[in-house]
Amino acid sequence: MASFSPTPPVLKICSNSSKLWGLRLCTIGSRSRSKKKFCFQFNAIHTQGLSLSSPSSSSTSTSSKLSQRRNKPEPERDSISILNERIQRDHKKREATRPIMDSEETDKYIQLVKQQQQVGLQKLKGQRGGGGDGDGDGDGGFNYKVDPYNLKSGDYVVHKKVGIGRFVGIKFDVSKNSTEPIEYVFIEYADGMAKLPVKQASRMLYRYSLPNETKKPRTLSKLNDTSVWERRKTKGKVAIQKMVVDLMELYLHRLKQRRPPYPKNPAMAEFTAEFPYEPTPDQKQAFIDVERDLTERETPMDRLICGDVGFGKTEVALRAIFCVVSAGKQAMVLAPTIVLAKQHFDVVSQRFSNYPDIMVGQLSRFQTKAEKEEYLDMIKKGHLNIIVGTHSLLGSRVVYNNLGLLVVDEEQRFGVKQKEKIASFKTSVDVLTLSATPIPRTLYLALTGFRDASLISTPPPERVPIKTHLSAFSKEKITSAIKYELDRGGQVFYVLPRIKGLEEVMDFLEHAFPNVDIAIAHGQQYSKQLEETMEKFSQGVIKILLCTNIVESGLDIQNANTIIVQDVQQFGLAQLYQLRGRVGRADKEAHAYLFYPDTSLLTDQARERLAALEECRELGQGFQLAERDMGIRGFGTIFGEQQTGDVGNVGIDLFFEMLFESLSKVEEHRVISVPYQSVQIDVNINPHLPSEYINYLDNPMEIVNEAEAAAENSIWGLMQFTENLRREYGKEPFSMEILLKKLYVRRMAADLGITRIYASGKMVRMKTNMNRKVFKVMIDSMTSYIHRNTLVFEGDQIKAELLLELPKEQLLNWIFQCLAELHASLPALIKY
Repeated sequence: MASFSPTPPVLKICSNSSKLWGLRLCTIGSRSRSKKKFCFQFNAIHTQGLSLSSPSSSSTSTSSKLSQRRNKPEPERDSISILNERIQRDHKKREATRPIMDSEETDKYIQLVKQQQQVGLQKLKGQRGGGGDGDGDGDGGFNYKVDPYNLKSGDYVVHKKVGIGRFVGIKFDVSKNSTEPIEYVFIEYADGMAKLPVKQASRMLYRYSLPNETKKPRTLSKLNDTSVWERRKTKGKVAIQKMVVDLMELYLHRLKQRRPPYPKNPAMAEFTAEFPYEPTPDQKQAFIDVERDLTERETPMDRLICGDVGFGKTEVALRAIFCVVSAGKQAMVLAPTIVLAKQHFDVVSQRFSNYPDIMVGQLSRFQTKAEKEEYLDMIKKGHLNIIVGTHSLLGSRVVYNNLGLLVVDEEQRFGVKQKEKIASFKTSVDVLTLSATPIPRTLYLALTGFRDASLISTPPPERVPIKTHLSAFSKEKITSAIKYELDRGGQVFYVLPRIKGLEEVMDFLEHAFPNVDIAIAHGQQYSKQLEETMEKFSQGVIKILLCTNIVESGLDIQNANTIIVQDVQQFGLAQLYQLRGRVGRADKEAHAYLFYPDTSLLTDQARERLAALEECRELGQGFQLAERDMGIRGFGTIFGEQQTGDVGNVGIDLFFEMLFESLSKVEEHRVISVPYQSVQIDVNINPHLPSEYINYLDNPMEIVNEAEAAAENSIWGLMQFTENLRREYGKEPFSMEILLKKLYVRRMAADLGITRIYASGKMVRMKTNMNRKVFKVMIDSMTSYIHRNTLVFEGDQIKAELLLELPKEQLLNWIFQCLAELHASLPALIKY
């Protein structure tokens, strides 16, 4: 048996210029059936070296601790654990499968977004937004500034430099240096009254409105202390940077996807010839836009078709479906209600009735369990080409065989989870969204170029505007309106905001019209009952349909040309517009009667909604109405909880202008990473690891190589390596933690565009390629006041002067914490 030398054997791991570690094994002796005792020695290059000592006096203690740790695999919440948790959270928020783009590709796509942004502005906003640089200040730039003459006394406004105040009025006054009176805008602030010349005010003022149906700010700003306002504006800017990046990543990811263009099918001409109407010019353009998206582009389509009710959006969708299905793919038509899904199913079935090879199916709660199972099986096997249904189509049990197109009708009617699921489809399949009154977020995406949009604003020639009657509730007026419609052979919708109250109105109607068929419809009825009711109403058997807003979207009853909406103040603007659109689908003059209780019960927002609805009486004004909706109801349910607060900090109009500014200058906020191997960390530290830990590792050389490879690959890979190491071997000793921290520091530095980190006395310096604007956004995003107040940007360096010169281990830890803070700001920036 071989004898052992008194000194332990050494495995030397030496640095070189291309790799952090090079390996050299010195074997002193061996013992059969026993592991070699290794000691790792790391020579420092860029401070990445490490040397491991021979066993110390605490070896027994270390060994027992290792044993205990293996029995308790959960790691302690040290600084690495906290960083790893943050990395995992960020990773979950983003799709892990999103491809990494190189700098050249990113430049190309950023320019494409900017071009589309300008096209979107010109196309959808007309004269309001032209070319320009998008900063809201130059001629032709996009802005949401308010004309002071359009303000009413008591309106809340935002001055870009001072903050939130209350508009008092416009009055003539004489300035100190003149005898000529000029017009001034008077604004009340928390600590006094300000007066601005009207010309100046028109360049600096924005209307203020908060999310969640309220217009009253928490506090007014102070004239003599603008620091609070500056902080609020900074929070808004940081939030905008995060939004822009999230959208940018999603958009770039979608552009990165590839699918072969669909073939131009000669049978399309025959299919389009079956359309019984002459398309309007807008409709024709929408047909062309969608056909180009499908047959000439390799990236998945994400197009919004914005058109008034009855303006032919469905026909655009049907032609897209034909193009996709005839190429062997499946198409899904998603509707917000079972009533609308049933109508879409009927329309699609009728339109494809001449094509026996194309199977159309419906999935909804109208079906029995056995029918659903059969349909799910057919969808999975590809036997159904077109599937129509409600949000049940988004469920995990629905497995598509070869899905190519998703058509979403009235996306704003779906919940947050459904919208997230819809968004997940957009990276892999073509998506066509139909809407008469798109939600502000959808509108904004179209305006900013992140979505393509086709606007159908020309009414069909036979359509006439719906006469809108707005008045206080009156049974006499209701009776008269219904009698007029019934006398001309028509049918009536009678809509209430809630199920409670339907029975009471039913009693009144039965008493007023004893010989007329009246029925109730709402979402809580049994499926068959609701289906039968809607079928009878569509056939003309039922003359008055007493219902909730279940009939809001898409229902097309040609003979129903009067709608009565009671308690109109409880409906949203888009809802009212949709409800009004249920009538007037034919060439007969239609009437919409909107009744509210006593005017004293109306909120300011309700009054504003009704005024907007009255103003948008003409056909094709759903888009303009959606714009008004942005200003009235804000973004409470659109951007999510966090962004809602950020919008509230500055008001919607200034938020939007800042958003456009950020989009137009998106390339200024990029962080361009550097190669991992080019990062130099000059902090001379050589930790010693106990040989028991080395003996404890199954394959120490392989683990060392894996650690380096993981760090070189990505921060996500390094996090996974560390977590796996801890699960397998428990919490590492302090010296191993130092090694891991050095890997993290180098990885994070590479991501941040930092090429060198070095210290001299109390001064720490980081050489970087980032610019001052990026640095400021990152500092503003930091949660730690210590690092935020310590770091300064000078030339091409980030500098920090510490209170005292730190020992090497503490210095490394400070750098680790500092870079972790900066790295956490990366989601607020485009890091390509």
